[in-house]
Amino acid sequence: MFPLLLLGLTWLFLFMLLFFSSSDFSSEYSGAEYYSEPMGILGMTNEMFLSVFPWVLGGCVIWFLIAYFSNTAMIRSATSSHTLSRKENKRIYNLVENLCMTIGMPMPKIGVIEDNSLNAFASGIDKNTYTVTLSRGIINKLDDEELEGVIAHELTHIRNNDVRLLIVSIVFVGIFAFISEMLFRSLLYAPRRSSNNNNNKGGAGVMILVALVVAAIGYILATLMRFAISRKREYMADAGAAEMTKNPQALASALQKISGDPYIEAVTREDVAQMFIEHTGKKKKRRSLFQRLFATHPPIEDRIRVLQQF
Repeated sequence: MFPLLLLGLTWLFLFMLLFFSSSDFSSEYSGAEYYSEPMGILGMTNEMFLSVFPWVLGGCVIWFLIAYFSNTAMIRSATSSHTLSRKENKRIYNLVENLCMTIGMPMPKIGVIEDNSLNAFASGIDKNTYTVTLSRGIINKLDDEELEGVIAHELTHIRNNDVRLLIVSIVFVGIFAFISEMLFRSLLYAPRRSSNNNNNKGGAGVMILVALVVAAIGYILATLMRFAISRKREYMADAGAAEMTKNPQALASALQKISGDPYIEAVTREDVAQMFIEHTGKKKKRRSLFQRLFATHPPIEDRIRVLQQF
């Protein structure tokens, strides 16, 4: 749906551009009478769309490939995590290995964040990069059953291809965010560049404003899609962990402890914070319905209540 949203908004931008050009700046365009007719605008929009969409699609594909394959290094840098070996912590290594053997999945890498808060996340795009990362606090403060529930949650994300899906959604939202920011800066500084020509100033300003509105719509819709995916997958991962460990109460207990201190200081990027079992931001009061639409995670109280019903 993200590529379709991108192409649909490209078409909308071209249509709005021709519409406003014909109504407000007809003197600047030859054939303005042609633009002024609704079917003429639609025809011209379709013609322009067919000529530009390969460039739009090609640019997004290049962006996507670079971001997709560099995400592992980006996440490691954004979280300041490092690999944990069996020699460093046999307890954690054995917990992960036993769960993987139980469900017949390859052993992922294990990472650790040197932070005393409680949190964890899964990452990677294939079996060579799949990683379960735990904070030092969650390792030290949870007992084996609780920690097993958290690890099972993250392994379920890997089994369900959630980590790959989440990375795809983050990349596409990043495209809209970049375009919106670029257009906003262009609109902010456009008057200084074109102060010598009022007509050009007005035309450029309207074009940039139209593009900014369309990009903002794309960013909001893409963000809502991404957050909806994230919330649904958290519930599914909780259910998978309960099935895997046969001990939903242990995960519920772990989530209760995590909710008290999920904040990881090293994580400042919102797209990375979304990947954790609980958002790494500081604890907030219960959100309104509108705020929940823009939440990366379902309320942890709701998740605990569902687990306690198993």
